[in-house]
Amino acid sequence: MTHAVQRICILGAESTGKTTLAQALSSHFACPWVPEYLREFCQNQGRTPQRDEQAQIMQMQADGEDSAAAQAGQTQRDFVFCDTAPLMTAIYSEFIFADTSLLPAARALHTHYALTLLLAPDIDWVADGLQRDGAHVRAPVHQRIHDELTAQALPFALIEGAGDLRLAAALQAVAQLVRC
Repeated sequence: MTHAVQRICILGAESTGKTTLAQALSSHFACPWVPEYLREFCQNQGRTPQRDEQAQIMQMQADGEDSAAAQAGQTQRDFVFCDTAPLMTAIYSEFIFADTSLLPAARALHTHYALTLLLAPDIDWVADGLQRDGAHVRAPVHQRIHDELTAQALPFALIEGAGDLRLAAALQAVAQLVRC
């Protein structure tokens, strides 16, 4: 028998601590986390994706999340923490390539999350290989994510602060989800 697993998505513009927070939440709750597929793609290809590769990246992220949720359900875990989401791929595809074609599918996939933790761009920007466009991209991307979550009436919590404050805010948001 499978246990009901809640997916919690961690979104934010680049260099907002998504991976760090996903790992910390995973450790705190002893639940799995799904790494960002884009990072793997860039490492394997030695480059950032082209416009025609965005749909595959989005699908690979979704597939990884489905697999982790299935495994978590079999092992009686409560959560799966997702380091980004297909919606992030669609937003970046819109931002970088002016391509909105991925948004409908990404919106549908985003309904799988019980909660989205939206990370504020209030920590220092750090270069991280091929994936980083620069600190100037963070504010407009953050606003775009916020606008999308709001327009779709998706449950989200804004997570601010650095280090332990960021983790504490995320833990509080997850605790509120559990109490609902």
